Amino acid sequence: MADSSLRAVLDALPHAVLLIGIDERVALANAGARRMLGEQIIGKPYVTVLRQPGFGVAVGAALRGARPEPVRLRFSTPGQGETIQMVTLVPLPPAPEGPLQRPSALASFEDVGALEEAEAMRRDFVANVSHELRTPLTALMGFIETLRSSARDDPAARDRFLSIMEREAARMNRLVGDLLSLSRVESEERVRPTTQVDLSLVLRSVVQNLGQVAEDSGVALIREGEEGALTVRGDPDQLTQVFSNLVENAVKYGGQGGEVRIRIGAIAHEPVLRGAAYKIDVIDKGEGIDPQHLPRLTERFYRVDTHRSREKGGTGLGLAIVKHIVARHRGRFRIQSEQGKGSCFSVILPAG
Repeated sequence: MADSSLRAVLDALPHAVLLIGIDERVALANAGARRMLGEQIIGKPYVTVLRQPGFGVAVGAALRGARPEPVRLRFSTPGQGETIQMVTLVPLPPAPEGPLQRPSALASFEDVGALEEAEAMRRDFVANVSHELRTPLTALMGFIETLRSSARDDPAARDRFLSIMEREAARMNRLVGDLLSLSRVESEERVRPTTQVDLSLVLRSVVQNLGQVAEDSGVALIREGEEGALTVRGDPDQLTQVFSNLVENAVKYGGQGGEVRIRIGAIAHEPVLRGAAYKIDVIDKGEGIDPQHLPRLTERFYRVDTHRSREKGGTGLGLAIVKHIVARHRGRFRIQSEQGKGSCFSVILPAG
């Protein structure tokens, strides 16, 4: 095969590929390898390109005609940061003509960092879901056993236990509902909504729906800022879910200040969104959040106070759902908080 034809074949491969000659120099590198390791690697000794002992041992074995086990490498590349590569090396026998007239080794690189990260997230997710379900299930099983035995003929205990069982079952129902909602949002995240939605109507609906919850908690809901039609491209149900989650959280966890403000303002030009936008702030005057927790608040199942969250019916998924919905709408989500002074949860959405 001619040199140019071989280059074309290698460039068409989805992974980074190096051809290393018997002289231990890089004979060919496809486009993926040049992006990862640099444009000027052709002709250089491979040890100056990748200073990894495990890689060197595998290359030596391949050049001797053996087929070594894949090598796992961790290294930093320009513009990509740290990557984890699984490298497979195969020996190539001499060919009658072209660049393969002498024994060589073909090294194929596969970036497995994203796969490993996804697998770790999956394991954590399964573990978290199992843990969240185990507590209410254990409680239900215990009360059922008690009702069948010592509390069988005790009406007062039976009513108390049934009330607790109802609360635990409702908690599991909320968790399953939020899991389904999160799954649906993640599956649609790459598809931007096209429906024209009036944010004023969405916020008015949220305030009305949560009015009784706020009143029962002694919290006043105050809507302020821009009036009239405020149009964005969005999914009305998902936007309602976003602001319902934020307002309900503000009432539950920041209601000590006696009020929650929903403030909407117009931004003539939002640099990141590259155009006009609307900013919706949900502001409470509660106890605030320790700064160390802020970067992790949108993680699944992350809670500042686990016991308090569960007591108030939280599933630990609300802000994760908010983050994914806002991302689907090509918006931005910010959290600001100061202990003793309250919190501000901001959603910025492109206008129009």
